[in-house]
Amino acid sequence: MFGAVRVWSRFALAAFVATAASTCACSKREPPREADTREPSTAPSTASAPASADASAASSAPAVDPRFTSQLVALAWDTKVYDKPSVHALSLGYLRAGAVVPAAKKSSGNAGCSGGWYAIAPAGYVCVEPANATMDARSDLALALAHRPDFGERLPYMYGIVRRPGPLYGRLPTRAESLVAEPDLDARVVEWLKASGEDAASFRTDYWMRGKGHPAPSPLTLWEEKKTEDVPPWLAGSRIPPGDLSGTTKMNAVVVGATKNHNGLALVDTAVADGRRYGITTDLLFFPVDRMRPIEGSAYKGYAIPKDIDFPFAIVRRDGAAAFALKKGKLEKVRDLPRRSVVKLGRRKQFLHGHLHFQTDDGLWISDQFSSRLDRAKKFPKWAIGTSGHWIDVSIGKQTLVAYEGETAVFATVVSTGEAGLEDPETSKSTKTGVFRIHTKHVTTTMASNVVGEEFELKDIPYVQYFEAGYALHAAYWHDDFGTPRSHGCINLSPEDAKWLFEWTEPKVPPGWHGARQKLTGSTVFVHP
Repeated sequence: MFGAVRVWSRFALAAFVATAASTCACSKREPPREADTREPSTAPSTASAPASADASAASSAPAVDPRFTSQLVALAWDTKVYDKPSVHALSLGYLRAGAVVPAAKKSSGNAGCSGGWYAIAPAGYVCVEPANATMDARSDLALALAHRPDFGERLPYMYGIVRRPGPLYGRLPTRAESLVAEPDLDARVVEWLKASGEDAASFRTDYWMRGKGHPAPSPLTLWEEKKTEDVPPWLAGSRIPPGDLSGTTKMNAVVVGATKNHNGLALVDTAVADGRRYGITTDLLFFPVDRMRPIEGSAYKGYAIPKDIDFPFAIVRRDGAAAFALKKGKLEKVRDLPRRSVVKLGRRKQFLHGHLHFQTDDGLWISDQFSSRLDRAKKFPKWAIGTSGHWIDVSIGKQTLVAYEGETAVFATVVSTGEAGLEDPETSKSTKTGVFRIHTKHVTTTMASNVVGEEFELKDIPYVQYFEAGYALHAAYWHDDFGTPRSHGCINLSPEDAKWLFEWTEPKVPPGWHGARQKLTGSTVFVHP
């Protein structure tokens, strides 16, 4: 009697759902340390960003430009790029330590900068002096951080969630040194080796081998034979990592800090010392993988809206959704609907059995308890009419995001906004409504909170786009509940969606840079109930 519900696409769910952290990463009280209080008056001149993740990976290599025949290496955690060769100029963005970018061969003067100001691609100037930047592309720090953000992967680094808090090491420790810092080490590692499930040694051992070029060895064999392997040359012989990116003034200290439960860590590499594998963090500290759970992030990808498809349609937000036939006032299930599938709708909607239902174009009914209906805008805002500008529409009530080019919707997905819904954002964990401009972007940045009872620290959250004070669009690598409010106020996206949006919006982040800033002319973000 009824045709099948038309499902345009089915999105794969994450193979591994990160459940370690239940809070959003946004902190309205502790801004990222890369933040700059000054705003540039003009945008850096950059090439257009690619429209896809694959193109993004290709764009990570600096473009050839005859003006830039040398290379500059960033040495500071956030090496500022200024619009003029002066520390009093405005910041266009920054490079992260280890970044290598095309630069002019000669300096543009040395006012306030001992080593001189060098122009870099595609715009701006960097001060070359110790601890900030060098023209030596073979510097120790460049070699130590050779594993820079990988835009071809779902997440730019390897990530782990701390499941057992423990010490952070300033260098690779020997077995004897780690036993001093962790007296229960032997018993706990044996327990880890024998366990099963996601907290066991056997769970995703391959994950820690990114870039190694060989299969993961047995953790049991490594431990029993006290093997040392996969140690990069810059760490050989118990060497101390170059620089002091963590700010711990490591000197020759073995233990330089400690983690807390559910901390998120980003890793550039791993190495095995005396039978134990350690993750090497982005700021060159060391934490054992036996205290972490590997995090891959959600595999969910939003919906690229075809030009020949019209609204309305629905995105299924939750498991348990179904399409029903209405017979004599009763709903009879016809079929299940996969979570995050996209369903073409007709124009009708009505309350059935106490809940709003949408009629599909095939005459069946789906509930708004499990899905969000998206309609073409009845009246477009002034920034969209007659333009091709990129802007974003976020609905807190529907937990959806739609990306527009002028009056044309090109992409739709589900998000997670503040867990307090539409309550006052000044006093609750809700997302601020209004019309904003994206002004600062970070490839990754750390977010944290010191509020009692809500403490967290999540390192290197990917694809962060600030649009108002502490509010940002960003990837969430620690959960897969998109479509449900659960953040501290930011707008959480899946890693793939956040990456696509990051490349699509203004301001662009030039190849090799880690962040960019642009006042007033960034892409518009419209957040509403």
